[in-house]
Amino acid sequence: MDFSERREPLPVTDGIRSLSERGSIGREWWSRRFVDVLESFADRNRLHRGRAYARKGQVIDLKVRPYEVRARVQGSRPEPYEVAIGIDAIGEETWRVVEAELASRAVFRARLLAGELPPEIEWVFAELGVPLFPASAHDLHLMCDCPDYGDPCKHAAAVLYLLAEAFDRDPFLLLAWKGRSRDLLLQGLRRLPAEGAPDPFDVGDEPLTAAGFWTAGPGLAALRDRPPAAPAPPDLLLRLLDPPAVKVRRRPLIDMLGPAYEAMPQA
Repeated sequence: MDFSERREPLPVTDGIRSLSERGSIGREWWSRRFVDVLESFADRNRLHRGRAYARKGQVIDLKVRPYEVRARVQGSRPEPYEVAIGIDAIGEETWRVVEAELASRAVFRARLLAGELPPEIEWVFAELGVPLFPASAHDLHLMCDCPDYGDPCKHAAAVLYLLAEAFDRDPFLLLAWKGRSRDLLLQGLRRLPAEGAPDPFDVGDEPLTAAGFWTAGPGLAALRDRPPAAPAPPDLLLRLLDPPAVKVRRRPLIDMLGPAYEAMPQA
């Protein structure tokens, strides 16, 4: 039972208020996934109180740093509570492997450069042993100086829900929390295809022969069983190229051309 703060929390004038007034929190697939995972293992009563705190605007501020989120939450006492939410660090070598894997898939690379998180990116992280989302309570290191022994307490729960909404606004914030800023990730994705992608015309030292030329390939049934590939965005080539230094009315050229590329398939 939660014996802390039986009184109503003190009101906050300029607190961070959840955009969701009722129902689920999280709009995009990545923020919904984060919330779903959180609600699968956390105490439901404290999560309910945390949602109420988030919707009242009791969180004063929220800062996302590599492997840590810090916030202040106003409760019933005069001084706000200090909340910290940590996750395990990902080593630099592991991040390089992740970047190489993402860069090797043109659609992933294009979508990330376009500011999107393709759902399949979760598989890439899972295959490399660094899950994109916390799998259990042990993957979140929750700290709050309130007297509630719950894990999470309602103050940390409020921060987690607002963190999900922050992911809605900026998907790269999720990756920044995992230790890779948007700029560093995109620099790596632009650089790796030119430096590390395999040459499709390089056959190595193996001699070319006619062996297997007349062998039947996979049947139509096998092709139907293959999972559909993620559709390429209309501005794929635009995003793959290094952005030019040209600006139009102080806006980058690719931002101006993007709507035109998106309109081409419809036309």
